[in-house]
Order: sequence, then C-alpha cells, then structure tokens
Amino acid sequence: MQTEATYNYKVVRQFAIMAVVWGIVGMLVGVLIAAQLVWPQLNFPQLGEWFHFGRLRPLHTNAVIFAFGGSALFATSYYVVQRTCHTRLFAPGLAAFTFWGWQLVIVLAALSLPLGFTSGKEYAELEWPIDILITLVWVAYAVVFFGTIAQRKVSHIYVANWFYGAFIIAVALLHVVNSMAMPVFEAGILTPKSYSAYAGAQDAMVQWWYGHNAVGFFLTAGFLGMMYYFVPKQAGRPVYSYRLSVVHFWALIFTYMWAGPHHLHYTALPDWTQSLGMIFSLILLAPSWGGMINGIMTLSGAWHKLRDDPILKFLIVSLSFYGMSTFEGPMMSVKTVNALSHYTDWTVGHVHSGALGWVAMVSIGSLYYLIPRLYGKVEMYSRDLVTAHFWIATIGIVLYIASMWISGVMQGLMWRATNVDGTLTYAFVESVKASYPFWTIRVLGGLLFLVGMLLMAYNVFKTVAGAKPVDAPVLAPAHA
Repeated sequence: MQTEATYNYKVVRQFAIMAVVWGIVGMLVGVLIAAQLVWPQLNFPQLGEWFHFGRLRPLHTNAVIFAFGGSALFATSYYVVQRTCHTRLFAPGLAAFTFWGWQLVIVLAALSLPLGFTSGKEYAELEWPIDILITLVWVAYAVVFFGTIAQRKVSHIYVANWFYGAFIIAVALLHVVNSMAMPVFEAGILTPKSYSAYAGAQDAMVQWWYGHNAVGFFLTAGFLGMMYYFVPKQAGRPVYSYRLSVVHFWALIFTYMWAGPHHLHYTALPDWTQSLGMIFSLILLAPSWGGMINGIMTLSGAWHKLRDDPILKFLIVSLSFYGMSTFEGPMMSVKTVNALSHYTDWTVGHVHSGALGWVAMVSIGSLYYLIPRLYGKVEMYSRDLVTAHFWIATIGIVLYIASMWISGVMQGLMWRATNVDGTLTYAFVESVKASYPFWTIRVLGGLLFLVGMLLMAYNVFKTVAGAKPVDAPVLAPAHA
C-alpha cells in the first residue's frame, strides 16, 4: 500500500551525478601523473610547480577516494537507508548541506593541493580549515543517516545500513584524531598552514591507524554496504546468507582497527606493534573472504543472468577484485614479503586492484542501477554502452595491476641484489630505467579506465536528458 509521502531522491540524484563527474576528473589526473613518470616533460616546468607530480598526486588520490568514492557513498547510503527503513530522509535541509558542503570541500582541495598547501599526511593532506568543514559535513551526514534509521517504519535494520553506519562513525573518529594539529601564526596572523599535534613515531602510528582504516572503513565497509543492497537487487535474489553477513560485519569491524602498523614494518615503530598489525592483517582474510563469498553466492540460482546483465557483471567482478586484493593485502603484511614489496610498484598495483577493481567497479554498477530509477526510467539509455564500459574497464584494470606487479617484484629484487663483495648490483637509477616499459603499460591501462568513465558520462547524459526527476512514493514494508 502506498502512502502520500515520497522518498527524498533529490540529494541522491545530486550526489550520483557528481560521482560520475568527479570520477572523470580524478582519473584524468591519475592518467596525467602516470604519464609524467614516463614523459617528465608533462610536469610542465615552464608553468611553475603547480603541475608537478608531487602536487598532482595527492589531488588524484583525494579526487578518486573522497570526490568520486565519497559522492557514490553519499548517494547510495541516502537511497538505501530510505528504501530499507521505509521512511523519508531525516532532516532534508541537513542532507542538502552535506551535498553542497562536500562539493565545497572537493573544490577547496582542488585549489589548495596544487598550490602546495598540505599537511603531508597521506589521504589526509588537506589543511585545518578544510578539515573543520569536513567535520561539520560529516556530523550533518551522521545526523541525517542515523535520524532516518531512528524514524524507520520497520523494526529490522538491514545489514547494508550496519556497514554504512560503521563507516560513518569510524571515519568521524579517524578524521578527528588524525587531523589534530596546531595552526601556524605568522606575524600574529593565522595561516592555513599547520603542524601535527603528534611527533615522530607516534605521528606515524596515528597516521597509519588512520590511513589503513580509511581503506578499511571508507573504502571497504561503506562499499560493502553498497554491495549488500545492490547485488541482491540486481540479481533478484535474497542475500546468500544473512547470518554470514552479520558475522562478516562484526568480524571485519573488530579486526580492521588493529591492522594499521603493517604499513610501518622495519621502521622506528616498536617491533611488537608491527607484529600485532601483521597478525590482525592475516586474521582479516577470513571475514573479507566471507563477505566476498556471500556476495558472489547470492547469484545461486541466477548465474545465467551474468551472460546478459552488464550491471551484474560490474558488481560480481568487483567482488572478485575485492577477494583478490584482500588476499594480497594480508600476504603483503607478512614481514618477509613486505621486505620485498614495500616502496615498490607492487604496492601501487595492490592499491589499484582495490581502488579500481573493487571500489570503482561496485560504485559504477550501483550507479548504473540507481540513475535510471531516479529519473523514472527502466534502464540506462544504452545497455551496449554499459557492456562496452565493463570490458574496457576490466581490460584497463588488468593491464594496470599486472604491469605494477611485475614492475614491483622486479624493483624489489633489483634493490636487494648484491655482488659477492657485498656491494649493490644495481644503482637505483637502473631500476627506474627498467620500470619504464611497465609504467607505459600502466598509462594505457589507466587511459582505458578513463575512456570507460567517459562512455558512462555519455550514457548518463542521454539517460537523464529530457527526463523528469522522480521521487518514488514511500512503500509499505511488504514492498521493500
């Protein structure tokens, strides 16, 4: 039975469209900086330092993680929490503030990072004024999300909302603690520059507690919430095991928080802390693979749909990359493996198997599901373009990560090779020269992924052009 109330899809539409826009921007910068490593003249030294790799690399990571990934998370979480709680979004004014506030954060990042304003902390480079704005937006986000859950019309809280909720709470904690800093005064005037409130090994520990859990909660828990809603929806099947999804949630949430020290093997961090991070990283394999298996096995009885459904292809292949990268991560946390892999392109390949293979692919699949429904359409303008996007993106990812794996292992072996007298066999510059062919392949892989995003943008434009935005009526619980 339908009521007069409608879901608030306006903010969902805004974030969904901007996710596509920022995805193109972030990946375009990624292709540029990959190309700069092959052709250094693309740093454009004649234009000053603003286009140098060192300035653009944090812009790329922030654009892809927080602009593209963040917008996708906002869009899907606002959609899912309304649909599963059978109620309109709480505090629509605050929801609108989260959209405009988040876009302002992204624009300020795009301006400040090339200008050299940075805290120097990976994935947390933005300076204190922007950090304060992020905090305000995030508190508003929490109020809207948990307020919607509080006014739900059903007693049950669907598992996707547990993952979204954990992501929101954990990211708030991580951001506030890691961003503690002392602003710099010059001649009595407050400046945008600041210095960390922590020092030395403590600063490194806090940073990688944040850094790895940004991966664990922003780039994993949030997107698992996406997976637990959109895979069953697109497959037309219930989640394979609801009990396993609950076990997956609690095991993942407890374990992830302890894994950060594996980024700091062979450093000044106490050895027992490094070992603890390694142990918890290995334990993480179990819940991660439990979630992957749960998602893929949701297709039980519906495997034939994979032949003809490109959206399902995106979602299921994303889970395959999730399983691969969550096997690779614990393996790389083992100290003996880490001695070979750390500081090499192998780490870059690992990060992008997760970021492109898991995060981007599940986001793209979810957005392809979402956008037509937000504009009263049955499906995207062109199913063939969605299929083409899938294959182009998948080939791009495979080229990217395979080239980085080979390059990384080669670099690690060259750096540790010694002559009989104990001197190094290779100079560092020789490993750089040997990496060039693989860096070129990476550019090609990244370019293919960018082409896929451009196809998506065209498909989205044709889908929404002339279409009237719709706000679906709130349905009674039986019609979930």
